[in-house]
This record gives sequence, structure tokens and C-alpha cells, in this order.
Amino acid sequence: MTHARLDAWIDAHFDEQVRFLQELVRVPTDTPPGNNAPHAERTAELLAAMGYAAERHAVPAADVQAYGLQSITNLIVRRPFGAGGPTIALNAHGDVVPPGEGWTHDPYGGEVVDGKLYGRASAVSKSDFSTFTFATRALEALGAPLKGGVELHFTYDEEFGGELGPGWLLKQGLTKPDLLIAAGFSYQVVTAHNGCLQMEVTLHGLASHAAYPHTGVDALQAATKLLAALYAHNEVLKTRRSQVEGITHPYLNVGRIEGGSNTNVVPGKVVLKLDRRMIPEEDVHAVEAEVRALIAQAVAGCPGIRLEIKRLLLADSLKPQGGNQGLVEALQRHGQAVFGEPIPTSGTPLYTDVRLYGAAGVPAVIYGAGPRTVLESNAKRADEHLVLEDLRRATKVVARTLFDLLG
Repeated sequence: MTHARLDAWIDAHFDEQVRFLQELVRVPTDTPPGNNAPHAERTAELLAAMGYAAERHAVPAADVQAYGLQSITNLIVRRPFGAGGPTIALNAHGDVVPPGEGWTHDPYGGEVVDGKLYGRASAVSKSDFSTFTFATRALEALGAPLKGGVELHFTYDEEFGGELGPGWLLKQGLTKPDLLIAAGFSYQVVTAHNGCLQMEVTLHGLASHAAYPHTGVDALQAATKLLAALYAHNEVLKTRRSQVEGITHPYLNVGRIEGGSNTNVVPGKVVLKLDRRMIPEEDVHAVEAEVRALIAQAVAGCPGIRLEIKRLLLADSLKPQGGNQGLVEALQRHGQAVFGEPIPTSGTPLYTDVRLYGAAGVPAVIYGAGPRTVLESNAKRADEHLVLEDLRRATKVVARTLFDLLG
């Protein structure tokens, strides 16, 4: 009967929830450039209108700018209940990659068409600002005796690794929840994810006129040897299989190449940016050492080339945990009841800032509003969207789960 009352409250307030999400989508949070404090301020205003006071935790400007961003204000809303229960944090990130080209809907319009809400971050993960907020409101509307508390963590650094989002809140001692649900999709409970190493590799040669190539040192020729070695290494990585469902093997990708100055100039400098995904079974420091050695060996046979390697990101994986079983079981139970199908557990090849909660000893799961896959939502692509019925049902699942664990 209690679960039915939660569902009924969410149904009665769903139009308000959709309007809340539309307002969040209409404030851009493109990262880069990462000027995200205005979105936090708007979110805090909208929450205040619901009676929720949001603590504004501004990351020092020098730290943000050194990170390559412009402004970050992370939000915490604390809703304490009676003594004796766990504090459950609900985390979603507001920062998102720029919209890019090819949109047929305004990326900042929040337009609803045929039961879908369109806009950048509508699915990942401003949607779960609304999922988590309205699940918490539904829980409180019951007026039932509850033990523990809920914290809403709305952060703005997931696209750059999370160190100035959840990582910063945790290191500052501003929060230490007992359990965490982080933004995800509705049809699976994610309990593990890959790690990620990103590096910038610069090959310094010597530029010269193309008519006199012997007077220069061609950095691009060295880069082609390096690229061949990196991509050949993927054949080795395919043999390293993960035991986590949903995760297959590590992979190395070169995502960006810059070099040269003109068509009639021997390239004197080439810069590569690479991304090495790490399965949960791998040690991040061993992986970095392996990649550095592979690069050095490939370039060693190129006379006159000076090598420079810079780490951009080293994000550990989220490994399967033992302390999250209560969360997992409740989400699966209510997910099946609300969606009418089994909700499996799995890992994901993505990396997320949930790993930072895990590293702080907080048992965590990834669950929220959205489709079965990232591709279905068009996240990070044109016409990103959210099926509103998935939003409604995911909100019910989260509200029911909170009640089971706090009631």
C-alpha cells in the first residue's frame, strides 16, 4: 500500500517534474568551456521553490582554472530523518559535452515531442536531478516515520573526471554517506565500470622546408610508427577478458592528432591524445607504466625525435562491491515491479565519478532514468532525448527503494 501511495504522488506531480527538467536543460553546461556555476545557481533557485535549501559549495577559482574549466559550484541538499538509519546519497552531474552539429531540436529547448524530452543532458544526467529530487519529495510526502537521511549531490565535473565534483566534496569532508545511488539508466543496475587513462604524447622533431627534407626531422613519420604500435597493442588487449558481465576487454584509442604547420613544411611537432580503457581487474599504475614503455619503445628507433608524455587523467575502475547488496536487491525488486521485466546487474565499459565514492568506502550502484543503452538516448550526439515514461517509472523505483531502506 505504501508503494502505491508513492507511485500516486509521483503521478500527480509528474507534470511539475517535467517542467523542472526542462528548466535544467535550458541552462547550458557545455564542458568545455565548463562555466557551470550559473546552472548550479538556477538549480538551487528551483529547489528553494520546493522548500529544499541547497548548500552551494564553490570550488576555488584557481583550482577550477588549473583544471581547464571556468567555474564549478557543487550542491548538497540534506534531508535528515530519524536516528538509526543510513544516509543515502543520490548523485547526478550537470556538466555535459557541447551539443555539436546535426540537431533537429533546440539542444537547450527542453522540447517535448511524442513523449520524449529533447535537449543536451536530458538523458545524461540532468534527468536524474529530477528523478532523485522528486523521489525524495514523494518519500517525504508520505509522512511515514523514517530513519537515516537522504542527500542530493548535484555536481559539475564528471566530463573531466569528477575530481572537482564528488571528489572535491569527499576530500573536503563535506559528506560521507553510507550508500550511494548515482545517475544511470532504467533497465539495469550497474555495479562496476571501467577505468580510464588519458595521455597527451608530443613528438618533437625539427621543421624544415619540404624541398630540403634532409635538413629536418619528421615528427609525423615517427608518429605513424607510434600509431602502428599502439593499434597493434589492441590485439594483445583483446586477450585480457574481464569476468564482469557487460565488460569485455581493455582498449586503446587515439582520439586526437595535431601536427605540422603547412603543406610545404616537414612537420616538426605532432601531438597525440590517447584513451586507454581499463577493466576492473587491471591495476591502473601498471597499465600506465605499460603504455609509457610501449610509447618509448616505438619512438626509440626514430633518430632526432624527442618524446614528451603528459598524463591527462587516471581514473580507477569501480570494482564489484559487497556492501551494496541491499541497494541492488531493492532496485531490482522494484524495477521489475514497475517496469514489468527483470532488471539485471552488470558492469559498463564507461568510466564515471562513482569510482570516487567507492574509493572513499561508500557502497554504490548506478541507476536512474533512461533507456537500455547510451546509444538509444543519443547521449553525446545530436537530438539527445529522454522517454518521459522512463523518467516517471525510474522515479517510482528510486522512491520505493529509499522507503525500503529508510522505513
